Amino acid sequence: MSTKNQITPVQRLKTALSAESVREQFRNALQDSAPLFIASLIDIYGSDRNLQECEPAAVIMEALKAATLRLPINKNLGFAYIVPYRNRGKAEPQMQIGYKGLIQLAMRTGEYRYLNADVVYEGELKSYDKLTGHMDLSGERKSNEVVGYFAYLELLNGFSKAVYWTKEQVIEHAKRFSKSYSSQYSPWQTDFDSMALKTVLRNLITKWGIMSVEMVQAVDRDIEADAQREINEYANSEELDIVDGEVLDEEQEPPKEQESPGKQATKPPKQEPKKQPVQQAQPQEDWPQEEPPF
Repeated sequence: MSTKNQITPVQRLKTALSAESVREQFRNALQDSAPLFIASLIDIYGSDRNLQECEPAAVIMEALKAATLRLPINKNLGFAYIVPYRNRGKAEPQMQIGYKGLIQLAMRTGEYRYLNADVVYEGELKSYDKLTGHMDLSGERKSNEVVGYFAYLELLNGFSKAVYWTKEQVIEHAKRFSKSYSSQYSPWQTDFDSMALKTVLRNLITKWGIMSVEMVQAVDRDIEADAQREINEYANSEELDIVDGEVLDEEQEPPKEQESPGKQATKPPKQEPKKQPVQQAQPQEDWPQEEPPF
């Protein structure tokens, strides 16, 4: 067995991270926190066998996206994740922002007094005014069944807004906008509540919140990642049965069925109509030729 085959995925990642150009990019993004972030990346990669199937260079590129946003990728914190997806059997990593990461980016703007998102259990919701967005969550919890999700914000200028989605609304939204909803690798299957909270919170902030340039870029990148994942997983997934045929020009007529020799002899050839010579019109004079005007 060759030495190359004996190298473990974690060793390959460490080798890639040891490059000075890679470490410089992390230092530029995180300053003194770069070594701690890199150690966290190695720990996450070593503990996730599915992530180890991804190329180390691709994992590092996704980790840099989180580093530029200064969001930790520790799974237990819930700010950002590096999630492996299957693209036609091949594992590919993608950085995804958690709902806590959205809150973190929003609070950095300094424009929010309160920002919160949470699950709603059966019995807690007493009323919800769709017109004003006001909700009453003072009801007594009856069970551990989650029936909905809410997000709430209040700005320093006094503006406040709340949204509430039932669990059925979230599921309908996920099925409509995420074709990978049913995939076993989809976070909708592995961590439904976190994805639901992120969806409701992102809807609230992008419609009624104040967003910094950093936050706009993060949300756009997150949406693009979702869309790219859908494209990679489902684009060209069906084969089209195309019948070979001749391409015709716009003015070209399709070939007619060939006739028997006997029939061909009975048809006289078409004769082109003779073109009559065009006579030029003679200009008419205003007086008779024999009587000039002078």
